[in-house]
Amino acid sequence: HPLSSSQNNNSTVSSQSFHRQYSKSYISTKTNIMLYRRAFQAILSQEKRCMHSSSWNRRSLSSCLVGNSYYSPSSDHYISSNHRTALVSTSPKPIISSNDSIRSLSSKSTTSISTNLDQEKVESLEFQAETRQLLDIVTHSLYTDKEVFLRELISNASDALEKLRHLQNVNQGTKCEDLDLPLEIRIDTDEVNGTISISDTGIGMNRQEMVDHLGTIARSGSKAFINDLAAQSRQEQGGGLDMVDPSRGIIGKFGVGFYSAFMVGDKVEVRSKPAYNIENVHPLVWSSEGVGTYDISKLSQDIRQNRGSTVVVHLKDDQMEYADEKRVETVLKKYSNFVNFPIYLNGNRLNTINAIWADEPGNVTDEQYSEFYKYIAHAFDEPLDRLHYRADAPLDIKALFFIPSFHSEKYGMGRMEPSVSLYSRKVLIEAKSPTILPEWMRFVKGVVDSEDLPLSVSREKAQDSALIAKLRKALTRKFINHLSTMARKNPDKYKDEFYSEYAFFLKEGVCQDYEFQEPLSKLLYYETSKTMNGEVSSLEEYVSRCTPEQKEIYYLCAPSRELAVQSPYLEAFEKSGKEVIFVYSAIDDFVMANLDKFQGRKIVSAEKGDLDLGDVKDEDDTKQDEAEDKEGKSKVRLNQKESDEFCAWFQQTLKDKVAKCRVTNRLVSSPAVVTDNESGAMRRMMQLVETQEGGAQSMELPKQQVEINPKHPIITGLYAIREKEPELAKVLAEQIFDNCLMAAGLLDDGRSMLGRLNDILLCVVTDAESK
Repeated sequence: HPLSSSQNNNSTVSSQSFHRQYSKSYISTKTNIMLYRRAFQAILSQEKRCMHSSSWNRRSLSSCLVGNSYYSPSSDHYISSNHRTALVSTSPKPIISSNDSIRSLSSKSTTSISTNLDQEKVESLEFQAETRQLLDIVTHSLYTDKEVFLRELISNASDALEKLRHLQNVNQGTKCEDLDLPLEIRIDTDEVNGTISISDTGIGMNRQEMVDHLGTIARSGSKAFINDLAAQSRQEQGGGLDMVDPSRGIIGKFGVGFYSAFMVGDKVEVRSKPAYNIENVHPLVWSSEGVGTYDISKLSQDIRQNRGSTVVVHLKDDQMEYADEKRVETVLKKYSNFVNFPIYLNGNRLNTINAIWADEPGNVTDEQYSEFYKYIAHAFDEPLDRLHYRADAPLDIKALFFIPSFHSEKYGMGRMEPSVSLYSRKVLIEAKSPTILPEWMRFVKGVVDSEDLPLSVSREKAQDSALIAKLRKALTRKFINHLSTMARKNPDKYKDEFYSEYAFFLKEGVCQDYEFQEPLSKLLYYETSKTMNGEVSSLEEYVSRCTPEQKEIYYLCAPSRELAVQSPYLEAFEKSGKEVIFVYSAIDDFVMANLDKFQGRKIVSAEKGDLDLGDVKDEDDTKQDEAEDKEGKSKVRLNQKESDEFCAWFQQTLKDKVAKCRVTNRLVSSPAVVTDNESGAMRRMMQLVETQEGGAQSMELPKQQVEINPKHPIITGLYAIREKEPELAKVLAEQIFDNCLMAAGLLDDGRSMLGRLNDILLCVVTDAESK
């Protein structure tokens, strides 16, 4: 509702007063709320511009023009234009004309306020680019290696051929220039003139296309071609036209690859003749020195140009290596050996091997697989196995993996690099990519091709790390499933050929790749106490032989099966009938520690103390005890009191080495063992790492827990002489302890026992002579 004139007199119309006076009385409906907000924001905007304007005297009464009125921020008043002269006054009193009235805030008057307020106009502008600077960035800062220019120019030539092949299929009634010319790419090097030429018999370009595609940086002709065809396809849907999708063969998408030629050339010429020369124009030549300008002219009559385009790069003085045939051949075979069209270098065909990973597995012969493997792996052997994998979801994936018959790390030739390369549309993106497969799969040779990967502008890396992680996960899962199938359907091949050669890599995967730790652990095979020498069993097979009440999986680390069988730690398991897994290397010990559990059963070391093995007393012990009772013989063993006394003496005698001593019934033929100790194999590995990093050559051994066998003659005899011959008893105690360390693999240097052993032998010999 319009404000009455009485309300207008002697009132201010600043944002504060406007809000204070009219907010309560005016915002009664939703429409009025909107109008109120528009008027309030308009007034507030004018206040801000006035207060920040440097053209007014901020000490006096500043003012701004609003429609036909002026606003004074110091007095919070509007005055009409016919009182403009009053603004020179420095009086802080309000200046208001008698005929001034505030506009009505009805719908009509609010529109008037919004229209008359002097608001800033919004102007949309386009980004500007310094052409020479942009070209310099593309030329010198985009690519890592200068040799990539050949890949880019070959890809452009392949796209031109792919476009022509598609148009020939669709426009069969339209005459094409030079129909007898095959679809091919030819490269010619000229060391005398310092040039390299890349020619194709593709679609070619007319003058306008040269301007559009060569004269405009970052405008992709290939991408525009695909978009035009997609639009045409949408228009013709329902008309029965079955169009071939050309995007499967189109490589380019960014529109900058052509300018990579300026990395190695100080001048680039493009000669072209369009395939569909409707206007019958003469072939043209586009030329530029890469400094911001280019020329287009008719091609000289002396130069022959067939259908398609020829890119001539005049090489810089320091880039003459690309006029050398061998150098160019190496680059082409590295990046562009699998493009869809024949490539000739100085008349010789280069790409004779097909990209068989893009074919259906049923259409590829064993001979083709073998030839391809030897090419990509630079190998002379036949592959042990292969995996040809194709998928459309969740990603478009074409992968071909080979497992070589052997690997080189076991020969001391150093750690292998990743051996699987990443392609996109049959063009190399990243050779020996470290990201598409986990590190433990570095023994695998092959290729991965995916059209779904977003690439960096230089097309040297995939850009989406999350998508790469998804790709790596899919490929790893597929490879593990392939190995599982081999182990199930062809166990002899898996165990005798694959596992014997590559078990180390699987174990490395168990320790590093926690996401696939469980499926990888099912592929591990070990000897056990119940298998024959050389016969291995999987963890699943071990679990299948366990009794239902057995809740743990036991393993024993030893250098060999012979030493494992003789280990004192195995005695209790043999008496209880429980199976023990034998592991022979530090990484096996590390694998068991990392697994911790398998199918709900905890993995426990046989060297652990307080093992619950049930009644470990076997039938022979029971019969022997019964016979001794009938004959009235006393059992050769320490009773509880004697055992406690011996343990206290033993611990006190070796207080610097023994943390605790106690009695155990797990031993049969051994006098004592150390338990709950660190792994001997792990200790040796840590010592090796410490030595390589310049640390101490020996690591201090912590105090050990010793368990004694109270029935063993050495223990009972030592108990008897400990007070009669204290010095001899001490020497024997030290030797028993070192024997325990030796059995556990914890004795760093056995030579430390030689002096003591000689003393013991001397005592034995002297005692024998006295008798």
